[in-house]
Amino acid sequence: MPVLNERAYLRRAVETVLAQQVDGPSELILALGPSTDGTSELARELAAAETRIALVDNPAADIPVGLNLAIRAGRYPTIVRVDAHSELEPDYTRRALSALDRVGAANVGGVMRAEGRTPFQRAVARAYNSPIGLGGGAYHGGTQEGEAESAYLGVMRRSVLDEVGLFDESIRRGEDWELNLRIRRAGYRVWFDPTLAVTYWPRESWVRLARQFSATGRWRGELVRRFGRGNSLRFFAPPLLVLTLLLAVVVGVVQATGVLHDWWAVAASVVYLPIIAYALLVVVVALGPGGGRGWRDKLWTAGVLPTMHLSWGWGFVVGLVRGAHDTVDTSRLGTRNTPLP
Repeated sequence: MPVLNERAYLRRAVETVLAQQVDGPSELILALGPSTDGTSELARELAAAETRIALVDNPAADIPVGLNLAIRAGRYPTIVRVDAHSELEPDYTRRALSALDRVGAANVGGVMRAEGRTPFQRAVARAYNSPIGLGGGAYHGGTQEGEAESAYLGVMRRSVLDEVGLFDESIRRGEDWELNLRIRRAGYRVWFDPTLAVTYWPRESWVRLARQFSATGRWRGELVRRFGRGNSLRFFAPPLLVLTLLLAVVVGVVQATGVLHDWWAVAASVVYLPIIAYALLVVVVALGPGGGRGWRDKLWTAGVLPTMHLSWGWGFVVGLVRGAHDTVDTSRLGTRNTPLP
């Protein structure tokens, strides 16, 4: 479990891991980044009270670095990746181990079941759980068991990780997708089991959400640069939305100047149609069934969806053109250089 500034969530996440119903020994290794909110102190308190918890330092705070440090420190043949922002059902690991053996997979994952505590966080969770929000990947609400492109978090055979290599530490976002690509290219199965569910708590503010999705989109652009057609077509929808919006702005400026003749001005207006359709879709989703506990949830949903899509899409365009370089997810920090108080 890589950990950074997660004091509000860490204790519960650890409790759900320690409560796993598994036959045989287990351990929980926390890779501690340089937190500023008391997370590391809480982690040491938890480790002092439970012999199954081990701590490793992750001064770089990069997720793939922390994951590799934790994996190398581990003693057992199965790796269960856990997020400090998540909670596991008591039988999660047992079911995953059964699926690994039943289908002969190298990695098994289930459904990310996002939940929220505030109107904003509930709106983000609703977007996560909707195929409109994150593009309909299997682990965002899939119901059909089978081979998958990637796995959320993942329960993995260590022998396969040793064979294909651990997480690529040069990839700071999307590292799980890239690892699963190597696993599949090595001839192993990545498996989706919808009976496995992990509760995930999304970012708590608009700024943090935008930072998270911008960084993730930029790294997806980098992954497209590196792996080309290995990427699913669904990843290209948000950047197409961004480019359509930019084109609409250009067309609007040209129309306002009167440069285009009447017929051409009308023809150019077709660029607005997909934007209008998208806006209507957002409104329908925000007002539709499961819209939350009240009008604030619905309003936040209408704001969250474009924030996710446009932040991710713009990040993708920048990453595709310029690469990701040293882009990091600053959504757990106050600013790019200043930690949260």
